[in-house]
Amino acid sequence: MSQSRPKETIFSKLAELAQAIGHPHRLELLECLAQAQHNVEELAQVSGLTAANTSRHLQILRRARLVAPERQGKYVLYSLDGHNEVSALLKALRCVGERNLAEAQQLMQDYFSNRGALEPVTQEELFARLQDGAVTLVDVRPEHEYADGHLPGALNIPLDQLEKHLSRLSMNREIVAYCRGPHCVLSKEAVSLLQSKGFRARRLKKGFPGWKAAGYKIETAAA
Repeated sequence: MSQSRPKETIFSKLAELAQAIGHPHRLELLECLAQAQHNVEELAQVSGLTAANTSRHLQILRRARLVAPERQGKYVLYSLDGHNEVSALLKALRCVGERNLAEAQQLMQDYFSNRGALEPVTQEELFARLQDGAVTLVDVRPEHEYADGHLPGALNIPLDQLEKHLSRLSMNREIVAYCRGPHCVLSKEAVSLLQSKGFRARRLKKGFPGWKAAGYKIETAAA
């Protein structure tokens, strides 16, 4: 047997894995599952797909061992199959994409950095300020994602409910909003809304996944 055959087999399997994630909708589903378990209907709502299309994408990801199903009652819940490894894969893909793709760099610059927005808060800066009790944290993800894990002391006010619950926030404290990660727009929209209402608000640059991956403390709703 040729000595190159095992290597070719490994590269072939890696190519199949790359093909499995080589679709924008599947990447979006993986990003969502990096937050918490979801059923097909929830994932369809987040991604804007039909339940049937969502299910087909999940089956491709399942065959690649990137997601795993678990039945709970009448629902089948999906989660990442190897959370740390798949999250690291997504992070690496995002970093290479931002470095190599001029279009991605420009999009990030235009959407997240321009439009008069304040610089986002880094994890290190936020950690120091939390020790001083100097900020109010607002998690603008859906409630079930917050329940599965959130930054210590964060208020959960999903973006679509934020304007109705401004009375829960103080004008005298800076607000840091966060969501699913550096490409998630929920916290950016939240900051724009808060600033338009006169609040001092910034967003957490890497969101909840970055905070968790860095080893900082998180809480769950049951904690």
